[in-house]
Amino acid sequence: MNYKLILNILGFLVFITGIFMMLGIPFSIYFGDDDIPALLIAGIGTSLIGFSFWFTSRKTNRLELGKREGYLIVTLGWVTMSLFGALPFVFHGSIPSYTNAFFETMSGFTTTGASILSDIESMPHGLLFWRSFTQWIGGMGIIVLSLAILPLLGIGGMQLYAAEVPGITKDKFHPRVKETAKRLWVIYLAFTVAETILLMIAGMSFFDAINHSFTTMATGGFSTKNSSTAYYTSPYIQYILIFFMFFAGMNFTIHYLAIHKNFTFFKNNDEFKVYLYFTIIVSVFITLVHLPYVDFHPEEAFRQSLFHVVSLVTTTGFVSSDYENWAVYSRMIFFVLLFIGGSAGSTGGGIKIIRHLLLFKNGYLELKRLIHPRAVIPVRLNGKSVTPEIISNVQAFFIIYILVFVFGSILLSLMGVDFVSSIGATATCIGNIGPGFGTVGPVANFGHLPDLAKWVLSFMMLLGRLELFTVLIIFTPYFWKK
Repeated sequence: MNYKLILNILGFLVFITGIFMMLGIPFSIYFGDDDIPALLIAGIGTSLIGFSFWFTSRKTNRLELGKREGYLIVTLGWVTMSLFGALPFVFHGSIPSYTNAFFETMSGFTTTGASILSDIESMPHGLLFWRSFTQWIGGMGIIVLSLAILPLLGIGGMQLYAAEVPGITKDKFHPRVKETAKRLWVIYLAFTVAETILLMIAGMSFFDAINHSFTTMATGGFSTKNSSTAYYTSPYIQYILIFFMFFAGMNFTIHYLAIHKNFTFFKNNDEFKVYLYFTIIVSVFITLVHLPYVDFHPEEAFRQSLFHVVSLVTTTGFVSSDYENWAVYSRMIFFVLLFIGGSAGSTGGGIKIIRHLLLFKNGYLELKRLIHPRAVIPVRLNGKSVTPEIISNVQAFFIIYILVFVFGSILLSLMGVDFVSSIGATATCIGNIGPGFGTVGPVANFGHLPDLAKWVLSFMMLLGRLELFTVLIIFTPYFWKK
């Protein structure tokens, strides 16, 4: 194990985290807030610590980066960034408890969107910007991770498209990870800028628009308002958010292909077709069952249904109303949506649509194999056979995901959290969604939970964000054997 190389890369991550902390200072100056010292002290201190780690370990062979180092760097990277990223909130005093500050920051970097804050609008603007920016960083980090790194480690949803060379997919647009990351950054940044401009045209202030654009493209769900995006009743704003949430939940290679006028994915990409049709069908169904119970106009009922379906499927977690007051059928469907997830290669979390699709296809073909036991009937995705190893990986992921959900729910219940809130909090944190059910519903927060529960849920966020195996493998004895 090359610990020096691990320390070198982690030091660089901590260094840039400190730099990023100070980007909110111009907003603090403009609005006359008192969080400038906290951002400066935390930013400079974090950068110096990160630089010292990087500098003392700079003489190392980067070519020695293997799978085990990769697992540790990915996992520890998210943890260390969250540990240091919590400091501005603690130093300022707006979140005096380090447990709460770490929970909020881990929720940011993992793009979960679960919050302990009860009065978001009282937060200084610089800290609010940093809070939203953690999600934007985490979202782009997940894109690069899931498209360029996890396939090389042999895990993650994108292994289904793993290329023969260090790149991203069979639809790869460059064989080198570095160049792949650059292109992804450009697409991600372009969408963020476009959404910011459109939200400003629709009536948002620049500060609110850029913050909501950060958290939309990251499918994170942090908002600058106490009532989340329900604060904005404008249909134009809600449709803009729906549009960009849906785009953020798509595989980013599709965006690249579309930009280069390659629209074959409409016909050839099974996951995209399921993602599109599933979203529309569920939205229409919820509209029909929900409409008799409210005074909404049919268009508004459809818009509210579509908003929440897209928000939950993409794991963004924005809310436009309190869906716990909706019809019981709607609430049951919303709970199921917590286990769907976005597309592979998107900023969305959860199980991922592609895994559900493969599980369904394999289950259906298993019935056929019972009738024809000697026949070789492979599972096909996008017209190509999927190897048995990948099917096995998907099945293992699904089983472990459900086991972690059950175990986490039991742990929370042992800490005195009620049943509905326990399963809601666990499902939403491991799925990186944000709002849950019960006392952690769409108009509530996680601040009232016991401190130990917040640490457990923080670990759930990390597990879900890094595709389970990346984190769990570190706790196995054979990982540490030579």
